[in-house]
Amino acid sequence: MQQPEPILTTDLFAPDRAALLDVLADLSDEDWTRPTVCAGWSVQDVAAHLLGVDLGNLSVRRDRFAGLNPAPGEPIVRFVNRINEEWMRAGRRLSPRVIRELLAVVGPPLFDYFASLDQHAIGPGVSWAGLDRAPVWLDVAREYTERWHHQQHIRDAVGRPGQVAPRFLHPVLATFAYALPRTFHEVSAPLGTTVQLRVSEPAGGDWTVQRAADGWQLYVGAPERPTARVTLDPGTAWRLFTKGISPAEARARATLDGDLALAERIFQSVAIIA
Repeated sequence: MQQPEPILTTDLFAPDRAALLDVLADLSDEDWTRPTVCAGWSVQDVAAHLLGVDLGNLSVRRDRFAGLNPAPGEPIVRFVNRINEEWMRAGRRLSPRVIRELLAVVGPPLFDYFASLDQHAIGPGVSWAGLDRAPVWLDVAREYTERWHHQQHIRDAVGRPGQVAPRFLHPVLATFAYALPRTFHEVSAPLGTTVQLRVSEPAGGDWTVQRAADGWQLYVGAPERPTARVTLDPGTAWRLFTKGISPAEARARATLDGDLALAERIFQSVAIIA
């Protein structure tokens, strides 16, 4: 096992967006109305959501615009769900063509902004990783996973193959692995206990959390004798982390070894806010 290396994703945003635009350009009117795994959201709604995410990032990050904030006492998850719903309703006033054209326009300046950042500086937190402050590369990688997994929702809904080449999918899985220490945060275990997540190749890999004196620590690689191990295929893994399938569905597709109680905890992992 070794310490994780930075996950650098700035060169993936542009080809990922180009692939999305190619898919959207090929959709029929009926395809745009198809339901997605995001409850109550059609393909058009998910595409509009991605547009809103881009516009919000340009405004808040690049332009330092104050933007929206939670109401007093409003939990962050409720706030995110609320503003997503508000934007989705507004986005239904836009035609598929307008959404597609705007996605083509707003992507390049945002992706240039991400590339301009010092990836090794300390930046905003990543809540689902349990970090109040995180390396900029992890924050940017989180933004990449947002765009990647919603594109997969669209592809799944319209029966298009996924964007699952290792170049695109492996960084997603490596980023989602940062949710594992938070998943095990409240789990008591002897020092040195290890729980391994193995995601099958070619896009997968091995990630392990180990119980240390100051909590659970994430490593890349596999221990010689893990206390528990869960093996998943890549499609099941990314859908589990993004609530695209239930923990029970993921469990049914998995192979578990060792301490089953510890292994079962993997299925509580989430790498999105809402």
